[in-house]
Amino acid sequence: MCTSQVTFDYCKLRGRIVEKFGSQRAFADALKTSENQVSYKLNNKKKFEDREILHWCELLGIPDRDINLYFFTKSVQNV
Repeated sequence: MCTSQVTFDYCKLRGRIVEKFGSQRAFADALKTSENQVSYKLNNKKKFEDREILHWCELLGIPDRDINLYFFTKSVQNV
């Protein structure tokens, strides 16, 4: 049984947030949520729901073909 948890690298997503909104806080305001909630997602503390991914993509202007690049790039683990 595999017990390791997959984590994702959201560096590209963070960059897009700053590019489009200037800050994580401004993006959280646009989402009508707290900056902490955005931070939890970007730090792999909370998982994204499908509908959240679609909403974030809409606000950030991320095309469907690029969703994997922004939301499903696995983090490289240092061993």
